[in-house]
Amino acid sequence: MGIFAWMKGKRGTPPLPEKAPPALGYRTASVQGIGSREDQEDAFLFVNDRDVVRSRQEGLFAVVADGMGGMASGQEASAIAIASLADSFSSFDRNEALAPQLRQALCEASGKVFQRLNGLGGSTAIVCLVFREQLWFACVGDSPLYLLRDQQLNRLNREHTVCTQRYEEALLSGSTDPSAGRNDSQSYAVTSFLGQEELEQVDSVLRPFPLQQGDVVLLCTDGVSGTLSEETLLDCLQQETPEYSCIAMEQEIRKQNKPGQDNYTALVIRCEK
Repeated sequence: MGIFAWMKGKRGTPPLPEKAPPALGYRTASVQGIGSREDQEDAFLFVNDRDVVRSRQEGLFAVVADGMGGMASGQEASAIAIASLADSFSSFDRNEALAPQLRQALCEASGKVFQRLNGLGGSTAIVCLVFREQLWFACVGDSPLYLLRDQQLNRLNREHTVCTQRYEEALLSGSTDPSAGRNDSQSYAVTSFLGQEELEQVDSVLRPFPLQQGDVVLLCTDGVSGTLSEETLLDCLQQETPEYSCIAMEQEIRKQNKPGQDNYTALVIRCEK
């Protein structure tokens, strides 16, 4: 579990470098496909990824939203979420703490989805802000956020599912049985999503995670992570460029030819000098 386990143990207190690291550049790419579904219910957003000056002043903003197919209007839910989060980012105060601003942005997006769809539609979301060589994030739902560093792929965020909830309850009761919750018929049901009347579960860091040259950040929907193993994702992300990584992921998804393949979306951010 590497970095994820460390972050769960010391959430909000990442080690800071002894001196300011050299300024990094960021190369980005994305891939999206409809799979075997009738509609594309995923949505994504990059802000400032092609503007070096503004990315240094405001940060590089990335969002992936997965409209929930088991509810009504998944496509509309993810679109509302993306628009709301883009509006929130435009008003962030970089002189104030960013963690609560990210969480508030998700809460506001959730409220807008709820108001528009009357609680009948929802979306997961990963929100990332790369600012001053550091990564901030906030997430709801089951879409994963990964970091590739030193040839190791680590998931950074917690998924909000019945399975995870049951396992955490088991840990609190003194059990370390890793199968806790897996036998539940609703084990993969999402327990937190944008569109709830009150958004109570948001996974985030209180302080940023320092980035370094060679790091690769992957935001994706479960149409990617539910089809490709972490070993395959690792191979794809070690391609020469983010563009090649996206091509490799799509090729692998098509090679799997999974029945009922879900919509898939992946955003790749590579840290360079």
